Amino acid sequence: MARDHDDLPGGRRVPTGRIGRLAHLGSMASGLAGNMALGQLRALGQGRRQSARELLMTPANIARIADRLARMRGAAMKVGQLLSMDSGDVLPPELATIMARLRENADFMPPSQLKQVLGGEWGADWTARFARFDVRPVAAASIGQVHRARLRDGTDLAIKVQYPGVARSIDSDVANVGALIRMTGLVPRGLDLAPYLEAARLQLHEETDYLREARQQARYAALLAGDHRFAVADVRPDLTTPRILAMSWMPGRAMDTLDDQPPDCRDAIARDLIDLTLTELFTHGTVQSDPNFANYRYDPEGQRIVLLDFGATRDIAPEVVARYRALMCAGMAGDGDRIHTAAAALGLFDSTTSAAHRDLVLRLIGMVFARLRDPAPIDFATEDLARRLQADALRLADEGFVPPPLPIDVLYLQRKFGGMFLLAARLRARVAVRDLIARHLSA
Repeated sequence: MARDHDDLPGGRRVPTGRIGRLAHLGSMASGLAGNMALGQLRALGQGRRQSARELLMTPANIARIADRLARMRGAAMKVGQLLSMDSGDVLPPELATIMARLRENADFMPPSQLKQVLGGEWGADWTARFARFDVRPVAAASIGQVHRARLRDGTDLAIKVQYPGVARSIDSDVANVGALIRMTGLVPRGLDLAPYLEAARLQLHEETDYLREARQQARYAALLAGDHRFAVADVRPDLTTPRILAMSWMPGRAMDTLDDQPPDCRDAIARDLIDLTLTELFTHGTVQSDPNFANYRYDPEGQRIVLLDFGATRDIAPEVVARYRALMCAGMAGDGDRIHTAAAALGLFDSTTSAAHRDLVLRLIGMVFARLRDPAPIDFATEDLARRLQADALRLADEGFVPPPLPIDVLYLQRKFGGMFLLAARLRARVAVRDLIARHLSA
């Protein structure tokens, strides 16, 4: 067995009490407010005025956010992960690098706290089952951390252990982070955050139920049975509990370490993941909705993509699938009237949206489909579509556009599509996306 003392660098106890977690957020909020106020005073002294976004998105503030959320884990850190997933074309590179810490590298539990969790779930004699259990995790994320272990019979396992107190802190964490978001002033005036925070709260409760995740993982493995491009670990029901998920160990490399792979390999990885996303939507109606880079690894020896973390797997309502199909069919045909109808059906604008804002939304959609209709492969390393979309989206926000409340399925799908774009860009891949879409729309 590995050492079990508490001198592993980087280990920090997870704050489990409501008051302790609130204190972490309160300290962060007060620090941010102070930094923003000082920044505004400096700017005024130089004869200029900075926006809330400019005041918040400084290296010092982003570092403070990343550090505090990494310490807290749970729902608080999950919000930071969402920001890091979408920051590539918004934040300067140095700030995106700081926030990227939240994608995969949370502070992990010290071994003493880990042992308390394992003993509480498996019983005091749990060590007798293992020939080895590495107390240093191989990965640490928002809700739990993953350890490598070996059973007495030589079977290698990955053991995902949930942080203590995370499940019962979700409701208060979401409420407190919502207050923090409102404090920054970055939310468009008139936008009601409540339904989105409620959706986040419900999803996080699902993600902390490891028995549910085990069922979703087994289901996903069955859906992909026979597709040798992908691998899903086998669940070990005898060792899985509501707070521990045990599965077979799957070798693989992180997606952001594949620069040494040949271009055709990186192209194939991106193509297969985009194809899988379209299959999830149009064939299975079931989507693993968290496109965090850490949820995909590549096994060079087996030449397959290892799929991880099924806590965010969700079924998409059939009517939403049909509306996306209608939008994509219209967009690939370049039919403006049908695009308008399909976009309205998805809730991207409604009768309260001004004509100018509606037209700009339709322009954004048109930009996407104009590129997707191009028969040339998309070179994600040089493609500037995301940056152009972001510029127009910021213009919409500056003009006071408040989007109507979107169906939650639409939000999750948009997040998945955006995540695939960012991942393909990280791989510097070239993919003939038009051909993939055409095949799925004709099925």
